[in-house]
Formats: sequence, C-alpha cells, structure tokens
Amino acid sequence: MGKNKPKSLNSLESLGALFGTEPNDTPEETHTEPEFDELSPSTFDLRVQLDRKQRKGKVVTLITGFQDLHRDDLKDLAKTLKSKCGVGGGAKDQEIIIQGDHVAKVIDLLKEEGFRVKRSGG
Repeated sequence: MGKNKPKSLNSLESLGALFGTEPNDTPEETHTEPEFDELSPSTFDLRVQLDRKQRKGKVVTLITGFQDLHRDDLKDLAKTLKSKCGVGGGAKDQEIIIQGDHVAKVIDLLKEEGFRVKRSGG
C-alpha cells in the first residue's frame, strides 16, 4: 500500500537533499542586461482613432504604431492609460484598446509621456 508513497522529510534541511541544493550554497550571480535596447518614446509615430468595427457597435479608442515596443512595456503602457481613463481595455497585436471614447484624453496622456501622436480617422 505504501509502495508509491513519496519520501517523507523530517526537517527543512532535508529539503536541500531532495532538490539537490545544500543550505549553504549561494545562487550564482546573474548578470542583468536588458533584453532589448531602450527605445525613446519619440521614436514611435502613434495613431489614435475611434473604432467600432467588429465590436457590435461598441466604441473603443484604438492606439496603433508600436512596432518595436516590447510586449511587457506595451502592457504597462496600456495599464497606465486604462487607469488614467478609468476604463477597461487591453494590449495585443502591437495595439492598445481602451474601452469607450477617450481619444482626446489618450492623446494628451501620450504626449505627456513623450510620444509623437496623431489622431487618425474621422
């Protein structure tokens, strides 16, 4: 009945033996280098537009033009914009979608961050 029972451990020190590390072992120092070059916001030519295509008539603010921006940075920027506008949204496929008509506010916020922004469409 106890054939497949895992090995029981009596103390925290025995966990090191289980995982192959000793308590006195120090982890190797890792050299932290950015995975991508820091890009300045002025290198992006962003377009902000109001969109309701394929959204069942719901209006969203669509921000495009993030070709070289890292996915995590894009998500952080989307989070900032969503919180400043007080709405939902998301970031995917190098675009940020903000729920509702917030074009003017988004343009002002992006300009404050140093981006080059233009309104496109209607």
